[in-house]
Amino acid sequence: MPRPHRLRPPRNDLVDTLVLEVHGLVHDQGWLADRALERVLRRERKLWANERRTVAEAVYGLLRAQGQLDWLLGGQPELTTRYAAWLVRTGAATPAEAARRVAVPASALAGLEGADARIAAIPDPLERLAVEASLPRWIVERLVSERGEEEARALAKVVNARAPLTVRANLLVNDREALRARLAQEGVRSEPTPFSPWGLVLDGHQNAFGLASFQDGGFEIQDEGSQLIALACAARPGKLVVDACSGAGGKALALAAEMHNKGDLYALDSDPGRLEEGKRRARRAHVHNLRTRPIPAGPEAAAAVADLEGRADVVLVDAPCSGLGTLRRKPDARWRLKPDDPTRFAALQKELLGRFAALVKPGGRLVYATCAMGRTENGDVAEHAERVLGLLPAPLEALLGAERAAALGAKGNQLELFPHLHGTDGFFMAAFTRPR
Repeated sequence: MPRPHRLRPPRNDLVDTLVLEVHGLVHDQGWLADRALERVLRRERKLWANERRTVAEAVYGLLRAQGQLDWLLGGQPELTTRYAAWLVRTGAATPAEAARRVAVPASALAGLEGADARIAAIPDPLERLAVEASLPRWIVERLVSERGEEEARALAKVVNARAPLTVRANLLVNDREALRARLAQEGVRSEPTPFSPWGLVLDGHQNAFGLASFQDGGFEIQDEGSQLIALACAARPGKLVVDACSGAGGKALALAAEMHNKGDLYALDSDPGRLEEGKRRARRAHVHNLRTRPIPAGPEAAAAVADLEGRADVVLVDAPCSGLGTLRRKPDARWRLKPDDPTRFAALQKELLGRFAALVKPGGRLVYATCAMGRTENGDVAEHAERVLGLLPAPLEALLGAERAAALGAKGNQLELFPHLHGTDGFFMAAFTRPR
Protein backbone atom coordinates (compact mmCIF):
# COMPACT_ATOMS: atom_id res chain seq x y z
CA MET A 1 0.00 0.00 0.00
CA PRO A 2 1.58 3.34 -1.03
CA ARG A 3 2.40 5.83 1.69
CA PRO A 4 0.27 9.01 1.88
CA HIS A 5 1.88 11.92 0.03
CA ARG A 6 2.47 13.83 3.25
CA LEU A 7 4.69 10.98 4.49
CA ARG A 8 6.73 10.70 1.30
CA PRO A 9 9.91 12.75 0.98
CA PRO A 10 9.57 15.52 -1.61
CA ARG A 11 10.86 14.77 -5.09
CA ASN A 12 13.91 17.02 -5.11
CA ASP A 13 14.28 17.16 -8.88
CA LEU A 14 10.77 18.53 -9.24
CA VAL A 15 11.10 20.89 -6.27
CA ASP A 16 14.41 22.29 -7.51
CA THR A 17 13.03 22.93 -10.99
CA LEU A 18 10.03 24.84 -9.65
CA VAL A 19 12.04 26.87 -7.13
CA LEU A 20 14.38 28.01 -9.86
CA GLU A 21 11.48 28.85 -12.17
CA VAL A 22 9.81 31.03 -9.54
CA HIS A 23 13.10 32.64 -8.57
CA GLY A 24 13.73 33.45 -12.22
CA LEU A 25 10.34 35.14 -12.56
CA VAL A 26 11.08 37.26 -9.48
CA HIS A 27 14.72 38.03 -10.17
CA ASP A 28 14.78 38.37 -13.94
CA GLN A 29 11.24 39.48 -14.80
CA GLY A 30 10.31 41.52 -11.73
CA TRP A 31 7.36 39.41 -10.63
CA LEU A 32 6.14 39.68 -7.05
CA ALA A 33 7.12 36.48 -5.28
CA ASP A 34 3.63 35.53 -4.14
CA ARG A 35 2.19 36.02 -7.64
CA ALA A 36 4.98 34.04 -9.27
CA LEU A 37 4.60 31.23 -6.76
CA GLU A 38 0.84 31.15 -7.21
CA ARG A 39 1.16 30.93 -10.99
CA VAL A 40 3.68 28.09 -10.97
CA LEU A 41 2.02 26.03 -8.24
CA ARG A 42 -1.43 26.41 -9.76
CA ARG A 43 -0.10 24.88 -12.99
CA GLU A 44 1.48 21.88 -11.25
CA ARG A 45 -1.64 20.00 -10.23
CA LYS A 46 0.17 16.72 -9.53
CA LEU A 47 2.37 18.14 -6.79
CA TRP A 48 2.02 16.60 -3.36
CA ALA A 49 1.05 18.92 -0.51
CA ASN A 50 4.46 18.61 1.15
CA GLU A 51 6.12 19.47 -2.17
CA ARG A 52 4.05 22.62 -2.50
CA ARG A 53 5.06 23.61 1.00
CA THR A 54 8.72 22.81 0.30
CA VAL A 55 8.73 24.92 -2.87
CA ALA A 56 7.12 27.89 -1.12
CA GLU A 57 9.46 27.73 1.86
CA ALA A 58 12.49 27.44 -0.40
CA VAL A 59 11.43 30.41 -2.55
CA TYR A 60 10.89 32.67 0.44
CA GLY A 61 13.96 31.39 2.25
CA LEU A 62 16.12 31.97 -0.80
CA LEU A 63 14.82 35.51 -1.20
CA ARG A 64 15.52 36.27 2.46
CA ALA A 65 19.07 34.95 2.22
CA GLN A 66 19.87 36.44 -1.18
CA GLY A 67 21.96 39.37 0.06
CA GLN A 68 24.13 37.25 2.33
CA LEU A 69 24.57 34.54 -0.28
CA ASP A 70 25.62 37.03 -2.92
CA TRP A 71 28.17 38.57 -0.54
CA LEU A 72 29.62 35.16 0.24
CA LEU A 73 29.72 34.13 -3.41
CA GLY A 74 31.28 37.40 -4.46
CA GLY A 75 28.76 39.29 -6.53
CA GLN A 76 25.77 38.34 -8.68
CA PRO A 77 25.88 34.54 -9.06
CA GLU A 78 23.79 32.47 -11.41
CA LEU A 79 20.39 31.60 -9.94
CA THR A 80 21.34 27.92 -9.82
CA THR A 81 24.50 28.73 -7.87
CA ARG A 82 22.62 30.94 -5.43
CA TYR A 83 20.05 28.18 -4.84
CA ALA A 84 22.76 25.57 -4.33
CA ALA A 85 24.42 27.88 -1.81
CA TRP A 86 21.10 28.27 0.01
CA LEU A 87 20.71 24.50 0.23
CA VAL A 88 24.15 24.29 1.79
CA ARG A 89 23.67 27.19 4.22
CA THR A 90 20.36 25.75 5.48
CA GLY A 91 21.81 22.28 5.91
CA ALA A 92 19.49 20.79 3.31
CA ALA A 93 22.44 19.41 1.34
CA THR A 94 26.21 19.08 1.47
CA PRO A 95 28.18 21.18 -1.02
CA ALA A 96 28.70 18.14 -3.22
CA GLU A 97 25.03 17.15 -3.08
CA ALA A 98 23.84 20.70 -3.78
CA ALA A 99 26.19 21.08 -6.75
CA ARG A 100 25.01 17.78 -8.17
CA ARG A 101 21.30 18.55 -7.62
CA VAL A 102 21.32 21.73 -9.70
CA ALA A 103 24.28 20.93 -11.95
CA VAL A 104 26.75 23.62 -10.92
CA PRO A 105 30.51 23.16 -10.52
CA ALA A 106 31.49 22.40 -6.93
CA SER A 107 34.05 25.20 -7.22
CA ALA A 108 31.22 27.72 -7.59
CA LEU A 109 30.40 27.17 -3.91
CA ALA A 110 33.92 27.74 -2.64
CA GLY A 111 32.87 31.09 -1.15
CA LEU A 112 30.83 29.26 1.50
CA GLU A 113 33.94 27.93 3.20
CA GLY A 114 34.38 29.61 6.58
CA ALA A 115 31.26 31.69 5.88
CA ASP A 116 30.32 32.56 9.46
CA ALA A 117 33.87 33.52 10.38
CA ARG A 118 34.17 35.72 7.29
CA ILE A 119 30.93 37.53 8.14
CA ALA A 120 31.97 37.99 11.78
CA ALA A 121 35.25 39.55 10.60
CA ILE A 122 33.59 42.38 8.63
CA PRO A 123 35.01 45.48 10.35
CA ASP A 124 32.16 47.92 9.66
CA PRO A 125 29.34 47.08 12.13
CA LEU A 126 26.61 48.32 9.80
CA GLU A 127 27.96 46.34 6.88
CA ARG A 128 28.33 43.30 9.12
CA LEU A 129 24.71 43.56 10.27
CA ALA A 130 23.52 44.05 6.69
CA VAL A 131 25.26 40.83 5.63
CA GLU A 132 24.19 38.90 8.73
CA ALA A 133 20.58 39.96 8.26
CA SER A 134 20.69 39.79 4.46
CA LEU A 135 19.26 43.29 4.19
CA PRO A 136 20.24 46.23 2.00
CA ARG A 137 22.58 48.52 3.89
CA TRP A 138 20.24 51.51 3.63
CA ILE A 139 17.51 49.62 5.50
CA VAL A 140 19.98 48.65 8.23
CA GLU A 141 21.14 52.25 8.51
CA ARG A 142 17.57 53.46 8.99
CA LEU A 143 16.78 50.80 11.58
CA VAL A 144 19.95 51.47 13.57
CA SER A 145 19.54 55.25 13.45
CA GLU A 146 15.96 55.05 14.76
CA ARG A 147 16.00 51.96 17.00
CA GLY A 148 19.66 51.47 17.95
CA GLU A 149 21.93 48.60 16.94
CA GLU A 150 20.73 46.08 19.54
CA GLU A 151 17.07 46.47 18.68
CA ALA A 152 17.80 46.64 14.97
CA ARG A 153 19.56 43.29 15.27
CA ALA A 154 16.58 41.75 17.11
CA LEU A 155 14.21 43.15 14.53
CA ALA A 156 16.29 41.88 11.62
CA LYS A 157 16.35 38.39 13.12
CA VAL A 158 12.56 38.23 13.31
CA VAL A 159 12.17 39.73 9.84
CA ASN A 160 14.07 36.73 8.50
CA ALA A 161 11.81 34.20 10.23
CA ARG A 162 8.61 32.78 8.83
CA ALA A 163 5.58 34.91 9.67
CA PRO A 164 2.74 33.31 11.65
CA LEU A 165 -0.53 32.41 9.96
CA THR A 166 -3.01 34.71 11.69
CA VAL A 167 -6.73 34.86 10.99
CA ARG A 168 -9.57 37.11 12.10
CA ALA A 169 -12.82 35.53 13.20
CA ASN A 170 -15.68 36.98 11.15
CA LEU A 171 -18.09 38.21 13.81
CA LEU A 172 -20.91 38.10 11.28
CA VAL A 173 -20.57 34.30 11.37
CA ASN A 174 -18.97 33.32 14.67
CA ASP A 175 -16.97 34.70 17.56
CA ARG A 176 -13.37 33.71 18.17
CA GLU A 177 -14.08 30.81 20.51
CA ALA A 178 -16.72 29.35 18.20
CA LEU A 179 -14.27 29.59 15.30
CA ARG A 180 -11.55 27.97 17.36
CA ALA A 181 -13.84 25.05 18.16
CA ARG A 182 -14.79 24.62 14.53
CA LEU A 183 -11.16 24.70 13.42
CA ALA A 184 -10.39 22.01 15.98
CA GLN A 185 -13.10 19.86 14.40
CA GLU A 186 -11.33 20.38 11.06
CA GLY A 187 -8.07 19.21 12.60
CA VAL A 188 -6.47 22.65 12.89
CA ARG A 189 -4.85 23.77 16.13
CA SER A 190 -5.01 27.46 16.97
CA GLU A 191 -4.16 29.90 19.74
CA PRO A 192 -5.76 33.27 20.51
CA THR A 193 -3.78 36.34 19.52
CA PRO A 194 -2.51 38.27 22.56
CA PHE A 195 -3.81 41.70 21.52
CA SER A 196 -6.62 41.45 18.98
CA PRO A 197 -9.90 40.12 20.43
CA TRP A 198 -10.74 38.63 17.03
CA GLY A 199 -7.55 36.79 16.09
CA LEU A 200 -6.26 33.23 16.10
CA VAL A 201 -2.82 31.97 15.14
CA LEU A 202 -3.09 28.69 13.21
CA ASP A 203 -0.45 25.98 13.30
CA GLY A 204 0.23 26.69 9.63
CA HIS A 205 0.39 23.15 8.30
CA GLN A 206 -2.96 23.16 6.51
CA ASN A 207 -4.13 25.02 3.44
CA ALA A 208 -6.31 27.57 5.20
CA PHE A 209 -8.11 28.51 1.97
CA GLY A 210 -9.27 24.91 1.58
CA LEU A 211 -10.96 24.73 4.97
CA ALA A 212 -14.75 24.66 5.04
CA SER A 213 -14.71 27.28 7.79
CA PHE A 214 -12.92 29.66 5.42
CA GLN A 215 -15.12 28.89 2.43
CA ASP A 216 -18.20 29.52 4.58
CA GLY A 217 -16.89 32.96 5.53
CA GLY A 218 -15.94 32.08 9.09
CA PHE A 219 -12.59 33.85 8.99
CA GLU A 220 -10.25 36.05 7.01
CA ILE A 221 -6.48 35.72 6.89
CA GLN A 222 -5.29 38.98 8.43
CA ASP A 223 -2.23 39.95 10.45
CA GLU A 224 -2.95 40.86 14.06
CA GLY A 225 -1.58 44.37 13.53
CA SER A 226 -3.99 44.93 10.66
CA GLN A 227 -6.83 43.76 12.91
CA LEU A 228 -5.81 46.29 15.55
CA ILE A 229 -5.99 49.12 13.03
CA ALA A 230 -9.59 48.14 12.25
CA LEU A 231 -10.30 47.91 15.99
CA ALA A 232 -8.94 51.45 16.53
CA CYS A 233 -11.44 52.80 14.01
CA ALA A 234 -14.22 51.87 16.47
CA ALA A 235 -16.76 51.56 13.64
CA ARG A 236 -20.26 51.12 15.00
CA PRO A 237 -23.68 50.06 13.63
CA GLY A 238 -25.58 52.76 11.80
CA LYS A 239 -22.56 54.97 11.13
CA LEU A 240 -21.12 56.19 7.85
CA VAL A 241 -17.61 54.74 7.53
CA VAL A 242 -15.11 55.24 4.70
CA ASP A 243 -12.12 52.99 3.97
CA ALA A 244 -10.36 55.49 1.75
CA CYS A 245 -7.51 53.30 0.40
CA SER A 246 -9.33 50.00 0.58
CA GLY A 247 -7.40 47.81 -1.85
CA ALA A 248 -8.80 44.29 -1.71
CA GLY A 249 -10.82 45.15 1.37
CA GLY A 250 -9.21 43.26 4.25
CA LYS A 251 -9.78 46.02 6.79
CA ALA A 252 -13.13 46.97 5.25
CA LEU A 253 -14.45 43.48 6.03
CA ALA A 254 -13.36 43.88 9.65
CA LEU A 255 -15.12 47.26 9.78
CA ALA A 256 -18.29 45.71 8.36
CA ALA A 257 -18.26 43.07 11.09
CA GLU A 258 -17.90 45.78 13.74
CA MET A 259 -20.86 47.56 12.18
CA HIS A 260 -22.97 44.36 12.21
CA ASN A 261 -23.84 45.10 8.57
CA LYS A 262 -25.75 48.22 9.68
CA GLY A 263 -24.88 51.62 8.29
CA ASP A 264 -22.98 52.66 5.18
CA LEU A 265 -19.46 51.42 4.52
CA TYR A 266 -17.68 52.88 1.50
CA ALA A 267 -14.56 51.22 0.09
CA LEU A 268 -12.61 53.60 -2.15
CA ASP A 269 -9.60 52.78 -4.29
CA SER A 270 -8.01 53.80 -7.58
CA ASP A 271 -7.66 50.14 -8.64
CA PRO A 272 -11.05 48.76 -9.81
CA GLY A 273 -9.63 45.24 -9.98
CA ARG A 274 -8.77 45.20 -6.30
CA LEU A 275 -12.19 46.57 -5.43
CA GLU A 276 -13.77 43.73 -7.42
CA GLU A 277 -11.70 41.30 -5.38
CA GLY A 278 -12.99 43.03 -2.25
CA LYS A 279 -16.58 42.56 -3.43
CA ARG A 280 -15.98 38.83 -3.94
CA ARG A 281 -14.50 38.57 -0.46
CA ALA A 282 -17.45 40.51 0.94
CA ARG A 283 -19.95 38.05 -0.54
CA ARG A 284 -18.15 35.13 1.06
CA ALA A 285 -17.94 37.02 4.36
CA HIS A 286 -21.71 37.75 4.39
CA VAL A 287 -21.10 41.51 4.27
CA HIS A 288 -24.10 43.43 2.94
CA ASN A 289 -23.38 47.10 3.67
CA LEU A 290 -20.19 47.52 1.60
CA ARG A 291 -20.30 49.98 -1.27
CA THR A 292 -17.23 49.98 -3.51
CA ARG A 293 -16.32 53.06 -5.50
CA PRO A 294 -13.37 53.38 -7.90
CA ILE A 295 -11.86 56.86 -7.74
CA PRO A 296 -9.10 58.59 -9.71
CA ALA A 297 -5.60 58.41 -8.31
CA GLY A 298 -4.87 62.16 -8.52
CA PRO A 299 -6.42 65.41 -7.26
CA GLU A 300 -9.52 64.80 -9.39
CA ALA A 301 -10.49 62.18 -6.78
CA ALA A 302 -11.94 64.99 -4.66
CA ALA A 303 -14.78 65.48 -7.14
CA ALA A 304 -15.48 61.73 -7.12
CA VAL A 305 -16.16 61.77 -3.37
CA ALA A 306 -17.72 65.23 -3.09
CA ASP A 307 -21.04 63.72 -1.98
CA LEU A 308 -19.30 62.29 1.12
CA GLU A 309 -17.59 65.51 2.14
CA GLY A 310 -18.13 66.35 5.81
CA ARG A 311 -20.44 63.36 6.38
CA ALA A 312 -18.29 60.45 7.56
CA ASP A 313 -18.26 59.36 11.19
CA VAL A 314 -15.05 57.40 10.59
CA VAL A 315 -12.46 57.60 7.82
CA LEU A 316 -9.61 55.10 7.61
CA VAL A 317 -6.64 56.20 5.50
CA ASP A 318 -4.55 53.04 5.26
CA ALA A 319 -2.15 54.79 2.95
CA PRO A 320 0.11 53.35 0.25
CA CYS A 321 3.58 53.03 1.75
CA SER A 322 7.02 51.49 1.36
CA GLY A 323 5.85 48.29 3.05
CA LEU A 324 8.97 48.11 5.23
CA GLY A 325 6.84 46.54 7.95
CA THR A 326 6.00 43.51 5.80
CA LEU A 327 9.52 42.31 5.00
CA ARG A 328 9.13 38.93 6.70
CA ARG A 329 5.94 38.25 4.72
CA LYS A 330 7.26 39.73 1.47
CA PRO A 331 11.00 39.06 1.52
CA ASP A 332 11.44 40.09 -2.10
CA ALA A 333 10.39 43.65 -1.21
CA ARG A 334 13.75 44.37 0.42
CA TRP A 335 15.44 44.03 -2.97
CA ARG A 336 12.87 46.17 -4.83
CA LEU A 337 12.71 49.12 -2.45
CA LYS A 338 14.95 52.14 -2.94
CA PRO A 339 16.44 54.46 -0.27
CA ASP A 340 14.24 57.38 -1.35
CA ASP A 341 10.99 55.37 -1.29
CA PRO A 342 9.97 56.37 2.28
CA THR A 343 10.32 60.07 1.41
CA ARG A 344 8.45 59.59 -1.85
CA PHE A 345 5.60 57.76 -0.16
CA ALA A 346 5.43 60.34 2.65
CA ALA A 347 4.61 63.06 0.12
CA LEU A 348 1.76 60.94 -1.25
CA GLN A 349 0.54 60.11 2.26
CA LYS A 350 0.27 63.79 3.19
CA GLU A 351 -1.65 64.45 -0.02
CA LEU A 352 -4.09 61.62 0.68
CA LEU A 353 -4.61 62.72 4.28
CA GLY A 354 -5.53 66.20 3.14
CA ARG A 355 -7.93 64.82 0.54
CA PHE A 356 -9.76 62.36 2.75
CA ALA A 357 -9.77 64.39 5.96
CA ALA A 358 -12.35 66.53 4.16
CA LEU A 359 -14.78 63.60 4.33
CA VAL A 360 -14.78 63.54 8.14
CA LYS A 361 -17.68 65.34 9.75
CA PRO A 362 -17.02 67.75 12.62
CA GLY A 363 -16.36 65.61 15.68
CA GLY A 364 -15.75 62.56 13.50
CA ARG A 365 -12.68 60.35 13.53
CA LEU A 366 -9.81 59.77 11.12
CA VAL A 367 -7.34 56.92 11.54
CA TYR A 368 -4.11 57.12 9.58
CA ALA A 369 -2.22 53.84 9.15
CA THR A 370 0.70 52.33 7.26
CA CYS A 371 2.51 49.00 7.11
CA ALA A 372 5.81 50.88 7.21
CA MET A 373 8.49 51.26 9.85
CA GLY A 374 10.30 54.54 10.37
CA ARG A 375 9.48 58.12 11.26
CA THR A 376 9.37 59.47 7.69
CA GLU A 377 6.11 57.71 6.76
CA ASN A 378 4.63 57.59 10.22
CA GLY A 379 5.36 60.14 12.95
CA ASP A 380 6.26 62.91 10.51
CA VAL A 381 3.03 62.41 8.56
CA ALA A 382 0.99 62.30 11.78
CA GLU A 383 2.61 65.58 12.81
CA HIS A 384 1.59 67.03 9.44
CA ALA A 385 -2.02 66.00 10.11
CA GLU A 386 -2.05 68.10 13.28
CA ARG A 387 0.13 71.03 12.26
CA VAL A 388 -1.05 71.55 8.68
CA LEU A 389 -4.49 69.93 8.51
CA GLY A 390 -5.61 71.02 11.95
CA LEU A 391 -6.76 67.57 13.12
CA LEU A 392 -6.84 66.93 16.84
CA PRO A 393 -5.17 63.86 18.40
CA ALA A 394 -7.60 61.19 19.65
CA PRO A 395 -6.04 59.05 22.43
CA LEU A 396 -5.89 55.40 21.47
CA GLU A 397 -6.72 54.20 24.97
CA ALA A 398 -10.30 55.34 24.36
CA LEU A 399 -10.43 53.36 21.09
CA LEU A 400 -8.43 50.24 21.90
CA GLY A 401 -9.17 50.13 25.63
CA ALA A 402 -6.76 51.43 28.26
CA GLU A 403 -5.34 48.02 29.16
CA ARG A 404 -4.70 46.98 25.55
CA ALA A 405 -3.26 50.36 24.59
CA ALA A 406 -0.84 50.24 27.52
CA ALA A 407 0.22 46.66 26.75
CA LEU A 408 0.94 47.65 23.15
CA GLY A 409 2.92 50.72 24.16
CA ALA A 410 0.62 53.32 22.60
CA LYS A 411 1.77 56.89 23.08
CA GLY A 412 -1.22 59.20 23.10
CA ASN A 413 -2.86 58.92 19.72
CA GLN A 414 -0.02 56.98 18.07
CA LEU A 415 1.07 53.35 18.09
CA GLU A 416 3.98 51.60 16.39
CA LEU A 417 3.90 47.82 16.06
CA PHE A 418 7.02 45.72 15.41
CA PRO A 419 7.55 42.03 14.66
CA HIS A 420 10.16 41.58 17.41
CA LEU A 421 8.06 43.35 20.07
CA HIS A 422 4.47 42.48 19.25
CA GLY A 423 4.66 39.46 16.94
CA THR A 424 2.78 41.43 14.27
CA ASP A 425 4.01 42.87 11.03
CA GLY A 426 5.37 46.39 11.29
CA PHE A 427 2.47 48.86 11.44
CA PHE A 428 1.77 52.42 12.49
CA MET A 429 -1.50 54.06 13.40
CA ALA A 430 -2.51 57.52 14.55
CA ALA A 431 -6.05 58.55 15.46
CA PHE A 432 -7.50 62.05 15.09
CA THR A 433 -10.77 63.91 15.39
CA ARG A 434 -11.95 66.78 13.21
CA PRO A 435 -12.63 69.92 15.25
CA ARG A 436 -16.28 70.79 15.71
